[in-house]
Amino acid sequence: MRDAYQEQLDELADRLADMCGQVAEALERATRALLECDLQLAEDVISADIWIDEVRDAAEAKAFALLALQAPVATDLRIVVSAIHAAGDIERMGDLALHVAQAARRRHPNPVLPTEIAPYFAEMGKVGVALARKAGDVIRTRDLAAAAQLESDDDAMDDLHRHMFTVLMGPDWTHGVAPAVDVTLLARFYERYADHAVAVARRTVYVVTGRMPGPLTV
Repeated sequence: MRDAYQEQLDELADRLADMCGQVAEALERATRALLECDLQLAEDVISADIWIDEVRDAAEAKAFALLALQAPVATDLRIVVSAIHAAGDIERMGDLALHVAQAARRRHPNPVLPTEIAPYFAEMGKVGVALARKAGDVIRTRDLAAAAQLESDDDAMDDLHRHMFTVLMGPDWTHGVAPAVDVTLLARFYERYADHAVAVARRTVYVVTGRMPGPLTV
């Protein structure tokens, strides 16, 4: 009986880790759509978001069933409760990738980003995708060192996000208000995406240690 219960907990973790892979792919494709003005790729990301929502619903249903039928305590209870919260964080990452794709679609066939800004968003995309994939690995392994590294890696996204404001407020910005609004919103989408990946790592630390961390340390 205990083995079957443990298998259900492992299955729940696998679903969440798989979700991380899905939202990583969503951001990767959305970033390409943004940089390449690829309407079809943007549409693909937008259409696929419903599948991420459905996986979140299934994960939550599984977690609530475990609460109701198994009455978990201690570490098992932390796993289930954290899974419910993590599913929401990961689903929100999918929504933020969706917003990037929608921006690409909204401006098509024109580029959303000025040429000199595009490389920064290419880097934000790489950082965000890597964070999502690492969050999935942390869920599967419960590796506290990897969780701490993930928060450290998020510093790169924060630096890029801050740099966008320096560019927008600088004397060389000549693109007007509408592109500035697009850049501001898009930078925020990427920054929040990374924050949710960090939140997933923090919940894993809580599962292992029983303490919800501030900045992650091991």
